[in-house]
Amino acid sequence: MGSTNMSYLNLKTVILIGIPGLEHVQFWIGFPFLGVCLLALLGNIFLLIIIATERSLHQPMYIFLAVLAATDLGLCVAIAPKMLAIFWFGSCSMSFDACLTQLFFIHALQGTESGILLAMAFDRYVAICDPLRHTSILTPVFLIQMVLMVAIWAMVLVGILPILLKGLQLFQSVIIAHSYCEHMAVVKLAAEDVHINKSYGLFVAFAILGFDMIFVFISFILIFQAVFHLPHKAAQLKAFHSCTSHIAIFLEFYILAFFSFFSHRFGHISPYAHILLSTIYLLVPPALNPIVYGVKTKEIRRRVAHLVF
Repeated sequence: MGSTNMSYLNLKTVILIGIPGLEHVQFWIGFPFLGVCLLALLGNIFLLIIIATERSLHQPMYIFLAVLAATDLGLCVAIAPKMLAIFWFGSCSMSFDACLTQLFFIHALQGTESGILLAMAFDRYVAICDPLRHTSILTPVFLIQMVLMVAIWAMVLVGILPILLKGLQLFQSVIIAHSYCEHMAVVKLAAEDVHINKSYGLFVAFAILGFDMIFVFISFILIFQAVFHLPHKAAQLKAFHSCTSHIAIFLEFYILAFFSFFSHRFGHISPYAHILLSTIYLLVPPALNPIVYGVKTKEIRRRVAHLVF
């Protein structure tokens, strides 16, 4: 035991093995993930260009959508290059500091995305429940403050995770059974007490995802109450239609997030199933978000057609 502790006393490099149990087919798994990443990159870049150049989209909902697109781009850039290098070129080694940096950006961007979804739910709540005050409440200054608050909240909470990991001294392994540096996967390398790391990781998950999900749920309950009290059926349908894309994105994000989170800590699914699920959770929403909003928004559809044709 003493030699093992001495071997990993100062962890400098970690080894990411990709998807344990599927190493023999990782090369081929990389191609559909590349397709998803390219779709996410192109879709979100198009979305940012359209929102920036189309004056009719300079509204709170689309400004939040632009921030969401930028966050999705960041997630793809943080995950895809190293993951595909592991799958295709066997480039599995990574410095511990680089691993902690990737961990910070992935989880901070996740937290930011969740906060932006909550901000979008708040925008829909004000637009439907108090439409006359929508522009006076969601002013440009308020939008900037809200986006900054969401980003800072996520970065501060998540920033403590790598600091706690950096404080660990004894490690039983350098092999991370994952395709990217995920918090719990790195915590499992330690050969000392990690109760603080695990407890704080749970706190961050509930403080960000749990808090946001509860308030998104409350927002939509209030929205539906307001919609059903509208006097005309046509007005009800129009109001509900303005929320359908948001509902689809919220369900997609939070269902995948919590299934991935709880299966990793409390579930008994196979490691490769968990890693595939967690990778899908991080990469598929960025690819689907531009499609969902593009299909549901006439201005975005028209602008895409103009750019393409």
